[in-house]
Amino acid sequence: MNKIPPFDVSQQYQQIGDRLNQAALDVLASGQYIGGQTVSQFESEFAQYIGSKHGIACNSGTDALYLAMRALDIGEGDEVITSPFTFFASAETISLTVAKPVFVDIEAHSFNINLDLLEAAITDRTKAIMPVHLFGRPVDMPKLMAIAKKHDLYVIEDCAQATGAVSNGEKVGNIGDVGCFSFYPTKNLGGCGDGGMMTTNDAALDEKLRILREHGSPKRYYHEYIGMNSRLDSLQAALLQVKLPYLDKWNAQRREISDRYSNLLKAANIPHVVTPHHCPGSVWNQYTVCVGEGKRNDVQAKLREQNIITMIYYPLPLHLQSVYSNLGHQKGSFPVTEDICDRVLSLPMFPELSIEQQERVVSTLQDILQ
Repeated sequence: MNKIPPFDVSQQYQQIGDRLNQAALDVLASGQYIGGQTVSQFESEFAQYIGSKHGIACNSGTDALYLAMRALDIGEGDEVITSPFTFFASAETISLTVAKPVFVDIEAHSFNINLDLLEAAITDRTKAIMPVHLFGRPVDMPKLMAIAKKHDLYVIEDCAQATGAVSNGEKVGNIGDVGCFSFYPTKNLGGCGDGGMMTTNDAALDEKLRILREHGSPKRYYHEYIGMNSRLDSLQAALLQVKLPYLDKWNAQRREISDRYSNLLKAANIPHVVTPHHCPGSVWNQYTVCVGEGKRNDVQAKLREQNIITMIYYPLPLHLQSVYSNLGHQKGSFPVTEDICDRVLSLPMFPELSIEQQERVVSTLQDILQ
């Protein structure tokens, strides 16, 4: 039986491989492999897509988060509030600035930070909030921005899984002070290697972010800050530039797939499987169900036996990671997050996933659980 992978980046190449090949060859022939017009054009086009005045490319989504905090002068003694249910980079980059990550539990229906609990976590050391638009589902940004404004806090949007997602009519990444994006190959807009982008409407932040990504140097061999080498190379920029016009189409296909999954699962009425809450602004980087009664790992293994490969994002919440034992959190500190980590299972999701493949996923789930 043919394997159904969790994602399949090769199918995009089958669609637009000729254009990608030509873009790569053009860069190779140009001799301009770092910076230059190709990167600048992609920065401008991506910023325009998001709706921001400025786009600053960098080496990865992780670097984007770290550089954003450096540009906002977040450091030792500061606190940054974020979710405990996210990829490690969200908290790691806070720690790299020597600031303290402060976690707030999530909503069970959205998997995103629970904004009703947010204000209770704010102290006189809080300097910023980092909402994570997890699995492509946007945080309620008007509500979050109202809290941030009330307490005079910066907002750094972690948009790594949510390029093109919309909150209250506005694309994520154009709402907070800085939006941070990843172009890792499996993201909605994925490159052929690592890559990242920061977006902002603040001209001063734009300038500082550009300096920080180039060793803190506004002019070659002259340095104003301790920066880093975090540049998006021209080859990745050229490939992403080819892909960007297709993004809305691919995101629309993801929405169709998510709706079909939900309809198929509802019709199948499979015990112990809870479908994700409908979210019209989501771009569905993942379609993640919850499997109850301690059955998740067994279900995943049995799906694998049938050549259906699923993913678990994330089995251990950030507050229980050994590296954060110094923060003093215990099991039970964030009960919703801990429960979700025990139950989440991400089904295969990519724009080219066929109806037949989805039907096979759901029917196999039904066979396993009924």
